[in-house]
Amino acid sequence: MFRSVGSKIIAVLIAFVMVSGLAGAAPAAYSVSSDVSDAFQLVKANSLVQKGLDFIKTDDQNTLYDQKIMTAIPSPPFKEKARGEYFKKRLAELGLKDVKMDSEGNVYGIRPGTGKGPKLLVEAHLDTVFPEGTDVKPVEKDGKIYAPGIADNDRGLAAILTLVRAFNASGIKTTGDIIFAGTTGEEGLGDLRGMKTFFRDHVDVTGSISIDGTDVGRVTYLATGSHRYEITFKGPGGHSFGAFGLPSAIHAMGRAIAKIDEVRPPKEPRTTFTVGTVTGGASVNSIAAEATMLLDMRSNSQEELLKIESQILGLVQEAVVDENARWNSDKISVVIKLVGDRPAGSQPADSRIVQVGWAATEAIGQQPVLSGASSTNANLPISIGVPALTLGGGGLDGRNHSPDEWFDPKDAYLGPQKIFTAILGLVGIEGVTSPLLK
Repeated sequence: MFRSVGSKIIAVLIAFVMVSGLAGAAPAAYSVSSDVSDAFQLVKANSLVQKGLDFIKTDDQNTLYDQKIMTAIPSPPFKEKARGEYFKKRLAELGLKDVKMDSEGNVYGIRPGTGKGPKLLVEAHLDTVFPEGTDVKPVEKDGKIYAPGIADNDRGLAAILTLVRAFNASGIKTTGDIIFAGTTGEEGLGDLRGMKTFFRDHVDVTGSISIDGTDVGRVTYLATGSHRYEITFKGPGGHSFGAFGLPSAIHAMGRAIAKIDEVRPPKEPRTTFTVGTVTGGASVNSIAAEATMLLDMRSNSQEELLKIESQILGLVQEAVVDENARWNSDKISVVIKLVGDRPAGSQPADSRIVQVGWAATEAIGQQPVLSGASSTNANLPISIGVPALTLGGGGLDGRNHSPDEWFDPKDAYLGPQKIFTAILGLVGIEGVTSPLLK
């Protein structure tokens, strides 16, 4: 789960006085425009909205039940279909229109508005980081639920189901259309393939909310980009003694890693790199004929991401030259394959959708926090200029991406309540408020 930050945005963020000295804490002064403030006063005062909020609270146990049921359906990377089929069935049962599964495994349905407003996507990702065969059965202990994926992101999927039920129970008529979806490929090497396909096929969608994580106060609106490469060194191979003098693919990879380790990326905008895995060689007494490493590079700036990518890939080529030169050879080569491309992106802190996220948080009595940049499904819409947020699904969580991941359901209903309120602000309520999403 969790890209470029322009100088204007950096200046805005630096100007904020951070509470408790923590990066991402609520700024000392943040205000929403009068039209956003006025709209949310009307939203909060509406009896049908209150009916929907009350429903979400009373539906809390059903939401938790949904969360546990979906957690128990394995959804490893690139194998989300079983969970997707279940989610599709649930969306259809709840009465959404045109429920379908697309070519990439995304599942979605529409709650139509009047036809005179914007189209908003509200989604959570179907996949987990855990490989096939992982025991995903939820276990309850001391008020917490333990299971791989219980929070990331089965909480988001369960939140969508309670949101649809709340709209059904309240009978609210919206101006804009709402598309509720479960998407594929958010984790690992999934490369946001679900969101890339969805926005390729739905160019009329004008806003997006990704439900990921649990923090109710957090409003994430900046996107950390990443490029991931599979880099394979190839050579002649041979016996460690009898063929000594031939270049080694593993030695070439070692040279590359040593060079990469000396790279000094900027601290701001935050830019990082790591060689995450290495494989190769045939035996202890063989000169390696092949060695592969996976390289991850990230930045909150697309410009800096491209800079460090160019620098590091150049060092990889240098390592090949050095290994060949060491043994007076030309036998070592390298194949560089891009396996992950998450674009970076930014939005002004005072943009309309960020103000809506802030106002929706305050509307349910919580303290908003403008979060630092993160890497989520929202990267895709932000990078192509579609306003987008990532909002937490409620509750508390810990040990995400580990086998002992846990979820604490205390006051978890606040997450869907906030998202419900934000949706209404963005798409508008017929006869009550105009859409804040253009």
